[in-house]
Amino acid sequence: MLLAEDLLLLVTDNASGRLSVPSAQVDAGLGGANMVELTMLGKVDLSGAVDQAKPGRIIVRDPSPAGDEVLDAALGILIKRQGSKPFTVVRPLGKNVRPALYERLAGSGAIRPGRGRSWGVFPTRTWPAQDAQHEEQVRDLVTQTLVQQTSPDDRTAALIALLHALRCEHKIVDPKPYRLSRRQLRARAAQIAEGNWGSAAVRRVISDMNSAAGSG
Repeated sequence: MLLAEDLLLLVTDNASGRLSVPSAQVDAGLGGANMVELTMLGKVDLSGAVDQAKPGRIIVRDPSPAGDEVLDAALGILIKRQGSKPFTVVRPLGKNVRPALYERLAGSGAIRPGRGRSWGVFPTRTWPAQDAQHEEQVRDLVTQTLVQQTSPDDRTAALIALLHALRCEHKIVDPKPYRLSRRQLRARAAQIAEGNWGSAAVRRVISDMNSAAGSG
């Protein structure tokens, strides 16, 4: 599965099929996840001193298709936005991605479509778990890293960095049974996220969202 699919499974409650994190923040996280995955595939990077762009800007190293329609759509966006600051592409990358990923996950049997009501009135779509085996494997890897402090593989480290950006580590791994505080759990995630520019871009976008909401 894609990194974005793993992230979406983790932030969707298995029983209710609803998001445990505000939807706008999740969408930013999904956009960031696709950017991080393309970086891990060697297709996208930050520009350096030898590149014909200001340092620290989006640059596409390999424009050839990634072989996945979601990643290829993200790559197309980044090709058009080369030279941009990373945080400015997060929202475009996350636009309309969540419904497509839910449909894919339902097609694979991991979740199933359901119906609910928002505020007890408005009909809404839910996505409760159907086969949570893969999600539990991913959650176990995250738990081992954050609680037992094992060294994560690159993919798990990237996922933790994104969870850190969404400030939801404690919703994925309950620290209480391990006699940890939320602060301790977040500090561990922060160490792992250090240097991950994709998740840093997501944190910037979410910070801007929260600042705008606070001033509204």
